[in-house]
Amino acid sequence: MYTLIDGKKVASDIRREISEEVAKIKKEGGKVPNLVTILVGDNASSQSYVANKLKDCQEVGFESSLVKYDTDISESEVLGKIAELNADEHVDGFIVQLPLPDHISEHRVIEAIDPSKDADGFHPVNIGRMTIGLPSYLPATPYGILELIKRYNIPTAGKRCVVVGRSNIVGRPVSILMSRKGIDATVTVAHSRTPNIGALLLEADIVIAALGIPGFVKADMIKHGAAVIDVGTTRVSCDDLPRGWRLKGDVDFENVAPKCSFITPVPGGVGPMTRVALLKNTLMAAKLKSSNR
Repeated sequence: MYTLIDGKKVASDIRREISEEVAKIKKEGGKVPNLVTILVGDNASSQSYVANKLKDCQEVGFESSLVKYDTDISESEVLGKIAELNADEHVDGFIVQLPLPDHISEHRVIEAIDPSKDADGFHPVNIGRMTIGLPSYLPATPYGILELIKRYNIPTAGKRCVVVGRSNIVGRPVSILMSRKGIDATVTVAHSRTPNIGALLLEADIVIAALGIPGFVKADMIKHGAAVIDVGTTRVSCDDLPRGWRLKGDVDFENVAPKCSFITPVPGGVGPMTRVALLKNTLMAAKLKSSNR
């Protein structure tokens, strides 16, 4: 029988821990962490995600605000706002919600963020520090995945881990984190050009699926007793629901789950952990700023 990894519960536990720490900061007269979000355009998924982040901030006692722009805003205007937030001593961390419109370069935007305020953990400085094992702000989704693995005591040392997907947001960074000292997994990264992915996955003790293809990972690709982390969140049509869609992961959950030792659901697995990782990064930024004063 598999153990369902409850990301909602773990995220709730972490928010409570953060809330207690923020209450202590307030009691001692310290600075309350402040997280700012820049949202460009009207992408429905982004709007929902940002609304939840603002709610999370309120729950833990953070200050937070949303800077919203229409889709046709220029790249230079967005970069100007980033420069303003970089210089604002009251702001501890901020994020620019992705994806951005095609006329705005994600790379230029990410590189413009002050690495010390990089709540998403995407800046090349933070990625570089993470890669060589130095303290850094970790990319939010990989950070959330690590928290789930640790809090469920999923064995990692010496285990074979296959990461399906090589994006800069999830696949690449989580493969690095899983191989770091203290976690000690032996990691393989598979992607769209990898031949015979199914056979590769059959050798894995831990599978992290971050490909963005609904139901890609089938039961015949998973060995008995494997731990499966499903990062996929694709909207698929569903006439049975009033909204007309539902979220589907990269894993064929119904058929894969019986073979697993641990597995995350979609929704309710990795998603809530991504949001709580932003809070952890922002709290760390605020504490570092206070200690440097």
